[in-house]
Amino acid sequence: MQRATWSQEDDKAVVIARALAMDSVQKVGNGHPGTAMALAPVAYTLFQRFLKHDPTDSAWLGRDRFVLSCGHSSLTLYIQLFLSGYGLTLDDLKSFRTHNSLTPGHPEYGHTNGVETTTGPLGAGVSNAVGMAMAARFEKGLLDPDSETSLFDHNIWVICSDGDLEEGISGEASSLAGTQALGNLKMIYDDNRISIEGDTHVAFTEDVAARYRAYGWHVIVVNAMADGNVDREALEQAMIEAESITDRPTFIRMHSTIAWPAPHARGTSESHGSALGADEIAATKVLLGLDPEQSFIVPDDVLAHARKVIERGQVAHAAWDQDFNSWKSAHPERAELLERLRSKSLPENWQSVLPVFPAGKDVATRAASGKVITAIASVLPEFWGGSADLAGSNNTTIEGSKSFLPASSKMEGSDPYGRLIHFGIREHAMGGILNGIALHGLTKPFGGTFLVFSDYMRGSVRLAALMNLPVTFVWTHDSIGLGEDGPTHQPVEHVASLRLIPNLAVVRPADANETSIAWREVITRAKPAGFALSRQNLPVIDRTVFASAEGVAQGAYVVSEATGSLDVILIATGSEVALAITAQAILAAEGIYARVVSAPCLEWFEETDAEYKELVLPSSVKARVSIEAGVTAGWREYVGDAGVSIGLNHFGASAAAGVLFKEFGFTPEAVVSAAKSSLAKAGK
Repeated sequence: MQRATWSQEDDKAVVIARALAMDSVQKVGNGHPGTAMALAPVAYTLFQRFLKHDPTDSAWLGRDRFVLSCGHSSLTLYIQLFLSGYGLTLDDLKSFRTHNSLTPGHPEYGHTNGVETTTGPLGAGVSNAVGMAMAARFEKGLLDPDSETSLFDHNIWVICSDGDLEEGISGEASSLAGTQALGNLKMIYDDNRISIEGDTHVAFTEDVAARYRAYGWHVIVVNAMADGNVDREALEQAMIEAESITDRPTFIRMHSTIAWPAPHARGTSESHGSALGADEIAATKVLLGLDPEQSFIVPDDVLAHARKVIERGQVAHAAWDQDFNSWKSAHPERAELLERLRSKSLPENWQSVLPVFPAGKDVATRAASGKVITAIASVLPEFWGGSADLAGSNNTTIEGSKSFLPASSKMEGSDPYGRLIHFGIREHAMGGILNGIALHGLTKPFGGTFLVFSDYMRGSVRLAALMNLPVTFVWTHDSIGLGEDGPTHQPVEHVASLRLIPNLAVVRPADANETSIAWREVITRAKPAGFALSRQNLPVIDRTVFASAEGVAQGAYVVSEATGSLDVILIATGSEVALAITAQAILAAEGIYARVVSAPCLEWFEETDAEYKELVLPSSVKARVSIEAGVTAGWREYVGDAGVSIGLNHFGASAAAGVLFKEFGFTPEAVVSAAKSSLAKAGK
């Protein structure tokens, strides 16, 4: 890439960027000015001289991606989006961190044009970037497996902080990035040695560069200048070197001084998260050669110079388009696939491959899910994933697939474009990487672990829900039904807890066919979802006798209607649905008529209209029982004042599943007793 000589106009633009960081925080009275001030030359150099992007088309397929992992320094990104011409205005910077602004406290994906991912929880951006880099390689395999073109080759650039690298998720993800030899990943570490509590050496003294060398990264160290400022020229040379490294990720350890060049605030923890104050800002502007009496000043010539990046981006985009059109002509089938992926559409009748499971044989829902995954993969080449070292237990292997590993890997069955991801025992990073894959835009990722370990990845799950990403989490061993491993592995509170995350669909199917239909819904809806699947075998419900599993699409449905005048409703999920059906027959023999409702996904049920809800759970029927092998929190909303909830409001124990279910009251007799109790409370 040909780069123009750095000019006085570039120096002025960096000065203006530093001043805007101070002014924006000062106006609202809170925020993080220091890092944005120090990083102004870094971000400007990246956006103006290295990043392949077109500010007039932030969705350009051929663009590089930029991740600001230290999202608290959101002004670092917002100011460059403003200077580059992404649509942010000076008024947007003036409304920083205020209600309904385009410049919220942390960058939000889908809210501000040019923001590639929501960042703020430290370390998450690093894991997202690793996912993006993996996705770029996988997509290359779909579209250009013989590497006939550079159309689908681009870099993922990251700026991260001390805090990012202290968080375990960044270490997990960076370790995997080294194993994957992600040569398209370039990370700049802002080593300013300051956090909220002061000097990071109170808690962070390791040799970070050595750690990244051990991970298998190419490492470059850029020292600060004598006055503490970023050595921009040395950084640019490091970035040029980083671009030339394609066989492994690159880590640039860049020393800086927070809040440079503020005379008193530089190098202090106060500048990390507080406005500098009018006097300090005025003194800093004098050092920068600006009028201390003026705020939010952006000279026309500076803005015009910075926005020349638009023209450069459009020229690069036009050249890319020309090559892209040639590629489309040469590869019509791949071009057709790409068009489908970009439009987020699915092949016609794709769901016809989904397995239907015959009654009469017990099947664990994790095993059913595994068969469904392989079936989906046979018609959706964009569908890929793996697990946190539990593929055999989670049933997350795509049968016949190869392992996603770099060309340099010596592992048997490896392929740089393979569909089976080995995340290793890194649940949190797995979640963040899945988010990054989804953010990259073309594929549908999934990842599995035991439900109890969803705790380890909850931050990433929450971010997937916040960004509304089409990520599927496959959590198995969903209850005390996993048995002898005991309470450390029995997720009694997890389903209820996960249901508290807004915009996350939690799916606990009752049998193999519910699992199949649920997967269809997850793929079709293309929203964040998590399965809670059984370890133990469950009866496959005879759909010639009971209702079709198609009811799963509504989230809850009547799986077995009362054989007489409706007295009580039994609402169950997962393995407890079969239990409710057995109890229904016992109650009927006693002249008590129960309806059994299977409720695999309460979130989908809540999306249905009031008429359907009333049809399934008529308000006239006050006697209700919920049955779920977990804590009872949340069920009162469905069973009401007269209802009874059968659950487990304590930890489990180490014993066979059958023993535990009986010991803890998950028996037909207990359901019958609860139904009678609810009828009594309802005055029946």
